[in-house]
Amino acid sequence: MADLNKMTEELKQNYDEIKLKVHLGSKDAQDEWDELQERWRHFESQANLKKSKEDLGDALEILGSELKQAFDRIRKAL
Repeated sequence: MADLNKMTEELKQNYDEIKLKVHLGSKDAQDEWDELQERWRHFESQANLKKSKEDLGDALEILGSELKQAFDRIRKAL
């Protein structure tokens, strides 16, 4: 669970940093950002539920990895 907490904190930091920059970015980055916001809200709500570590853990790891990759793409596009 410590790994999930660490991942959540890192993703939140990335989310906050990119959120500040995205309005200056390209239209493509803004479109991807809009899509990511919904996925972020889903991730955040699931992480906060802390239900069944085993069931949520794998799904959250995958979603967290996808979010990290998307954050990296947007960061590069900015």
